[in-house]
Amino acid sequence: MQTTKQWNCMVASWLVILIALVIRLYISSRFLLDPDEANYWQWSRYLALGYHDHPPMIAWTIRLATEIFGQHEFAVRLPTVVGMTVASIYIFLLAGRWFSCRCGFHALLCFQGIVLFNGAALIATPDGLLLPCWAAACYHSGMALGDRSPGHWLACGIWFGLGLLSKYTMILFLPSLFFCMLTTPSYRKQLATPWPWLGLILGIACFTPVLIWNADNGWATFRHVLYQGGMGKHGFLTLRYIGDFIGVQALLLSPVVFIMLLMAWLGSFSSNRIKPADLSFLRWMSATTFVVFLVLAFHVRVYGNWPAPAYIAAMILVAALYSPGRGGCRPRSTRFWNTGIILAYVITIPLLAQLIYPVLPLPIKLDRIARETTGWDRLGLIVDRELRSMPDPGNTFVFGLRYQQASELAFYMPGQPKTVSINRWARPNVYDYWFDDAMLLGKDAVGIYEWKGMADRLAGLFERIDPPREIKIYRNSPWLGRQLVHHLYLVRGYGFKGGLRWQPKTKDDIRATPEVVQLADSLVPGK
Repeated sequence: MQTTKQWNCMVASWLVILIALVIRLYISSRFLLDPDEANYWQWSRYLALGYHDHPPMIAWTIRLATEIFGQHEFAVRLPTVVGMTVASIYIFLLAGRWFSCRCGFHALLCFQGIVLFNGAALIATPDGLLLPCWAAACYHSGMALGDRSPGHWLACGIWFGLGLLSKYTMILFLPSLFFCMLTTPSYRKQLATPWPWLGLILGIACFTPVLIWNADNGWATFRHVLYQGGMGKHGFLTLRYIGDFIGVQALLLSPVVFIMLLMAWLGSFSSNRIKPADLSFLRWMSATTFVVFLVLAFHVRVYGNWPAPAYIAAMILVAALYSPGRGGCRPRSTRFWNTGIILAYVITIPLLAQLIYPVLPLPIKLDRIARETTGWDRLGLIVDRELRSMPDPGNTFVFGLRYQQASELAFYMPGQPKTVSINRWARPNVYDYWFDDAMLLGKDAVGIYEWKGMADRLAGLFERIDPPREIKIYRNSPWLGRQLVHHLYLVRGYGFKGGLRWQPKTKDDIRATPEVVQLADSLVPGK
């Protein structure tokens, strides 16, 4: 039977979830797509079972949302906004079931204040879909271990499969859960039952579209993931990236919350404060992923968002140990917890406001939000006017020398035309699967690039090109006045001769599929 205090905490928790959802829905329509978001929107126009960089869930959900709500920023971001709301619900449910509604409320407060999770909700990337799947799989596996419930094991398997369809980081859920069960006496016997394994089979079955796509495309996605993980790089150990990794994680979580988390992972706690099995589960489901990326940081640069799934169970862990709603005996003081939560919001709120209006007096080189979300609509109009001035606009294609620029132009040019990324000198990406030289030979083109010297290289792909024209896009900061955001070059080419697709510099580049190597060989004179 619920007490009035528990009921009040439950109502407050659902209000927090609802308010956070409304705020994010509002903000999501108030700023332009960043380049990666525009790229994922492009994926949604070319539906497939898989893509070069990531699994297909982000493309599938964006396509569904834009079909219902239209082709604008709100619809593109809707799947991740809703996804992070689902993650919030599962965090509250697990903390509430295992500890108390009050603990669930404080876990939610912490979760909503973390800048990393707000970024995952408001920027349409695979992380915003991975995290709810991880949270749901944590909840159902936790319930399955505690209740020995076959239904929860099957639900866990489904969410695990959906997570794999969202981002490959979901694979780390398996060792996290396996070693938790193996090392926790009260859970170990369930490894001998069929239900965890049936859940795993169900999850792998959900993942089969990606396997089919990769089998048909030279396992391109797995090659990309291995390359991102440092496969093929010379030298194994380096200290070059480790400080950056630790510092970025502390900033994305807020320093005090990060310190609490390290204490929760490494400290010793009595059983009257938190049950050993619960502590084991929450530690394994968070620390395992963090340690994997910590080790990887001794080899390659690890992007700040990569360890994000580690912090789903971590929110419950730190709330259970340090918040006013913690389990067991009452803390002598909640000052440390309160400081951590306040600092998290102090970091996050100005950054959210910066998405809508430049409230922070930052130079452009330090203002990533401005660099990635300013001026794309103006650039789209400029390129559209240039396109219309070509001799034969209907036989002219639009390109970028980076897939990000090509995608932004596709979204913000009037009519949202198909655009091309010339990847020859960049890296392999999804455009290599959508366009080939035969589709564009002989056509004219209008394109955008960043590096002034690229005009000489582009000249070799066309019968002739016009001298490039500089494009400068500014923003007005209330603090620093007129600031240059983008310095680009616009070029007109006539009579495309070929050369779209990426060409590896060496045949042993792990990203090069057999098809790519064969194509590169055919372009070598004398072969």
